[in-house]
Amino acid sequence: MARRFFVVLLAGLCGAGALAEEAAPSLVDHAEVQGALAITDAWIDAVRDYEGVPGLSVGLVVDQEIVFSKGYGYANLRRKVPADADTIYSICSISKLFTSIGVMQQRDAGNLSLRDPVKDHLPWFDIGEQHTAAGPARIHGLLTHSAGLPREVDFPYWMDGFPFPERDAMLARIPAQETLYPADTRFQYSNLGLTLAGEIVAAASGQPYADYVRSRILDPLGMGDTRTYFPKKLHGKQMALGYTGRSRDPKRSVVSPFDTRSITPAAGFTSTVNDLAKFAQWQFRLLGQGGDAVLDANTLREMHRVHWADEDWKTTWGLGFSVINVDGATMVGHTGGCPGYITAFLLAPKHKVAAIALTNAADGPAVAIARNLMGTVGPALKKAAQGNQDEAAGADDLSVYAGNYGGDIWGGETAIRVWGDQLAALGLPQDKIDNVAKLKQVDGDTFVRVDDAGDERETWVFQRAADGTVEGILRHSQISKRLR
Repeated sequence: MARRFFVVLLAGLCGAGALAEEAAPSLVDHAEVQGALAITDAWIDAVRDYEGVPGLSVGLVVDQEIVFSKGYGYANLRRKVPADADTIYSICSISKLFTSIGVMQQRDAGNLSLRDPVKDHLPWFDIGEQHTAAGPARIHGLLTHSAGLPREVDFPYWMDGFPFPERDAMLARIPAQETLYPADTRFQYSNLGLTLAGEIVAAASGQPYADYVRSRILDPLGMGDTRTYFPKKLHGKQMALGYTGRSRDPKRSVVSPFDTRSITPAAGFTSTVNDLAKFAQWQFRLLGQGGDAVLDANTLREMHRVHWADEDWKTTWGLGFSVINVDGATMVGHTGGCPGYITAFLLAPKHKVAAIALTNAADGPAVAIARNLMGTVGPALKKAAQGNQDEAAGADDLSVYAGNYGGDIWGGETAIRVWGDQLAALGLPQDKIDNVAKLKQVDGDTFVRVDDAGDERETWVFQRAADGTVEGILRHSQISKRLR
């Protein structure tokens, strides 16, 4: 499924390399983009309601423009604090990207080599080595999750109470742990590994980790709402409350705030859609213009390339970044999952497009939202870049038909949105945006569905109330009432 998504996305974007320079100022106004965003917005709104997600914030970036950003639901259900692009969420493992950038800054400064053994920089790193013939864990292995380390520092910090260890406790526990695999032989995702990477940043720079990230990465990028800690004073206000995942009982409970302490480099950051958009925009500028703002452009390219691949090529990783290569094009990013929050940050560097999805539920659909946002809007971006505008001069205002329609018995609904000079219809709920029907106006309130081959199919007739407002759809002799 993941490969199919990326193929669809790249098919939409390939050939649009000049998109940012030529069309970025008017992209959001293009009929194709507006239609794709409208149907995606309807799908996200339904996902939130049908899956009972308390709140989520979403953004789509094209080069230096945020073409779409919106909040859905609430950062605080009880107080009805709405979620928006400035709502703060725990971004958990997306934190690893900033830690990895710190390591590469220190590499470029000549303070370390990626081939250095971890112990060269952290003399206290005395984990039980079960595979000495393979050699020691090295910095490169930390960034690619191939150092053979356990997934976690040996504390149950993902369970109730979230007992993340203080630094002294972490240092004391590591000698009691053992490596899982020979170094550089297998991928094993490791929060311990990126925690050690943060310790190396501090040791190599001579500066506390949090101070380093603030002064060397976050402040230069203007990311004032991104922190290396959970801002408890903002909890339930700008900082979204986190909620438990749903079980057989669909009710959700508020998750207590937590302090990641020594695990911060792997999982401790909090941020917003608008701040992560700045993070994406910086990467697009650096890749496009070159230079060394925060990081050398070639170093960022190095981080985006595959540095680890399992033998079956099902898992590939860059330096800190998850990397997937499909038909010669690259997608990079990271996801995050902390108590009460699931998040996703996804970029197509060559095409300068990024999707951000932040949720305040422990089972939040952030990854699906980010993928569908890019996968649906991608083909529209290509069409916008080519300058194609299908809206017919003098066409009727189709916005009167936009809404959600359904019945009382069967459940579900159909979202109708304007897409250029046609309407788009999407059945809800569904796991991904698929089978979007296009409706061509025949006369007045009468439309006909047009299939992918351009053939006309069944008729859809919108029904009006006595006052002229649209109140339903007649299709196959059945009427769907307007719900919203």
